[in-house]
Amino acid sequence: MFGIVIEREAGRIDKEEYFGYLLDTYERLVYSICLKMTGNQFDAEDLTQDTFLSIYKNLASFQKDYEKAWVCRIATNKGLDFLKSAKRRVEPKEDTYFEELKDKSASPEETYLQQESKEYVYTICQSLKSPYREVATEHFYREKTAKEIAEETDRGIKTVQTQIYRAKGMIKKMVEGRAFR
Repeated sequence: MFGIVIEREAGRIDKEEYFGYLLDTYERLVYSICLKMTGNQFDAEDLTQDTFLSIYKNLASFQKDYEKAWVCRIATNKGLDFLKSAKRRVEPKEDTYFEELKDKSASPEETYLQQESKEYVYTICQSLKSPYREVATEHFYREKTAKEIAEETDRGIKTVQTQIYRAKGMIKKMVEGRAFR
């Protein structure tokens, strides 16, 4: 429709007039596309402005035969870009914000319980007979690997692994026996 009027009048229409035509014709369409994508009136208004700014900047490369498709494509791309960036800039809600600020260090109660558990493990390991006492203390109390214990004591790794396995069985029996007393 408008393309025909353009040709009849002066052969060409200036950029601002044509942009005004596009704005009047497609503003509601662009806004509805943006609103559907964002679900937010304010973001949709911003994206509508961004869309028409992009249209204005690229008006020279615009093909008049496909103006509606071109305008819709730009609005859709702006909406997709917005959705991609929205995932990256999630605003924390009040509850999660304060949880994230929460001190990650152990509370005094947790510290005490950890220390008491560590002492209990040491006591249990010390009640075993040698060589299981030494291996259990190194493995369960000092948290060393079988390889580290083997290197420090000049024993074979298979020997140390077997001693850890047997010490674990002995400790299990002792702990189960104490639980039923």
